[in-house]
Amino acid sequence: MKFQRKSLGSLVLVLVLLLLAACGGGGQEEGSTSSGEEGSANKITIFQSKVEISDQLEALAKEYTEETGVEVEVLGTTGDDYFQQLQIRLNSNQGPSIFSLQHAMEAEKLKSYVADLSAEEYVKDIAPNMELKLEDKVVGIPYGVEGFGIIYNKDLVKPEDVQDLASFRSTLEEFKAQGINGFGLAQDAYFLIGHISNYPFSLQPDPADFISKLNAGEVAMAQTPEFQEFGQFMEAIKVNTPTPLSVTYDQQIGDFASGKTAMIHQGNWAAGMLQEFDLGFEYGMLPFPLMGNDKLAVGTGNNWAVNSQKEEGEIQAAKDFLNWMHTSEAGKRYIVEEFKFVPALTTIEPGELDPLSQAVSEASNSGDTIPWAQNAYPANIVPNDLTPFAQQFFSEDMTGEQFVEEFDNAWQNAQ
Repeated sequence: MKFQRKSLGSLVLVLVLLLLAACGGGGQEEGSTSSGEEGSANKITIFQSKVEISDQLEALAKEYTEETGVEVEVLGTTGDDYFQQLQIRLNSNQGPSIFSLQHAMEAEKLKSYVADLSAEEYVKDIAPNMELKLEDKVVGIPYGVEGFGIIYNKDLVKPEDVQDLASFRSTLEEFKAQGINGFGLAQDAYFLIGHISNYPFSLQPDPADFISKLNAGEVAMAQTPEFQEFGQFMEAIKVNTPTPLSVTYDQQIGDFASGKTAMIHQGNWAAGMLQEFDLGFEYGMLPFPLMGNDKLAVGTGNNWAVNSQKEEGEIQAAKDFLNWMHTSEAGKRYIVEEFKFVPALTTIEPGELDPLSQAVSEASNSGDTIPWAQNAYPANIVPNDLTPFAQQFFSEDMTGEQFVEEFDNAWQNAQ
């Protein structure tokens, strides 16, 4: 009920704001020029979902205004339902000049509102396969890149210890005999199954096409080699490590930091918490070796998009702002030092990075990565359908083969 009240309050507040804007705006869209000129705009608006960079973005906007004279207003969110709020704004002709999108599925839903950014000069500098594309057009500029894989204690694990299923399994068996947890997951939905389930999808020739066929019942995981081996990996984890069902994210990180766990499955975001510990060892990130995979899973959580329904002058002003943010010294500094992103453009120096972010940055810039296929999963399938079946797997007598069969069932139940 608490969530329902919050969501209702957010919706009411959004509607009130829209009514106020309509009454005070004289029918003119946000940021549009009063002179009727289409070649320029004196104001743009930005609506984005990462609240942790809101203050820094406002500071960047102020610097841009001081330099160019173009006012940049950063609009705040009123709750956790960002995408719903964005749709309300766009459908009410109160849409921002610039907004954020998580992935292609959101871009597809708003395809009549996303401008083509393919011709922007800096787009060619986006790390390989990191741009947000729709129908072969670049419609989103990534905030930054993130990656996940196996974070390992370099005193306990060598890369050759986890090169394939056989070496992975034998390494876990050796650690179990020594009283060490060889591989740690956590109970949270994405840390238990969401991220790790990415691998058998991402290793398909066309992950999005495979997911479409899976949704239509045209293919089955149980009949696909990558999923069959994934089940064996999960069985090796279950048999040789403590159950993750009672392990919080904080505990997962703490056990790794203390040396109780040799490897954990996490992303470069874990470095912030690891830096709070006085570690007595060096650590790094390795690929999850499903089918001998030797690449990190790297993707983007958010992308900048431009509202194509604005007047031409405002569209150009929005493009100019994004260009400045990604090419000027001030903009680059904010991306790295203030937003603390791992840059998605190869022309932006990342500065001093932690070991995990360094591994992700190098993989991203080289293009030596596998995609985040989980971005194409059906909405809410990870917490609502995959997590319950994963909890069942770790709490009941279930083999790796049965795990894949239940994975199929959970996926189809979500349709």
